[in-house]
Amino acid sequence: MIELQKIEYHYNDFKMHFALNIAAKERVVIVGPSGAGKSTLLSLIAGFIFPNSGQIILNQQNVTTTLPGKRPVSMLFQHNNLFSHLTVEQNIALGIKPALKLSRTEQTTIDDILIRIGLEGFNQRYPEQLSGGQRQRVALARCLIQHRPILLLDEPFSALDQALRFEMLALVNQVCSEFNLTLMMVSHYLDDSLNHFSRCLVIENGKIIFNAAPNHLKQNENQRIARLLGFR
Repeated sequence: MIELQKIEYHYNDFKMHFALNIAAKERVVIVGPSGAGKSTLLSLIAGFIFPNSGQIILNQQNVTTTLPGKRPVSMLFQHNNLFSHLTVEQNIALGIKPALKLSRTEQTTIDDILIRIGLEGFNQRYPEQLSGGQRQRVALARCLIQHRPILLLDEPFSALDQALRFEMLALVNQVCSEFNLTLMMVSHYLDDSLNHFSRCLVIENGKIIFNAAPNHLKQNENQRIARLLGFR
């Protein structure tokens, strides 16, 4: 599903190297120190930046130089980027119809997604009328309506309190199962939230230094990595 073959990316004097294989429907969390290259990894997969060398294979297709809109990827950033002058329905519709002229079928699709994310009947509300968690649900819905099999999340819940963050993680798990999505999510939390993921990547200085199940961080041979993360 996601294959990075000897990817190199240079940002000024900072050189990053990534090699990775992720199977369809896997749920992977990415952690590491600030500035290590976590968001850069997602941006390379999404196509917002291009590698200096290597290949990016998504769904058995070489997309190394493919523009973001042509890749089988949707991405949600830390800041949900909802437009304050547009309604919930219009913000979601941007994912499929930037002109916002929806067919009846597209309207029904939006209604269905709002039901799935627990916001049935919120179509005509504006972002300022929503809580932080509700705004993130709308942003997530805009990703889902694109029906792309790879979902990338870049610290999307960091501004939420713990209860809301766990609620959103449970929702993401639910929609990943329902839509058969492959998930990669950057996080800076090292708590029970790791249990939502089948695999953990730790990035340090532009390289993947750990690639295994999250509970393996507690094993003796990974003590240095655990200390790096402040993991208990």
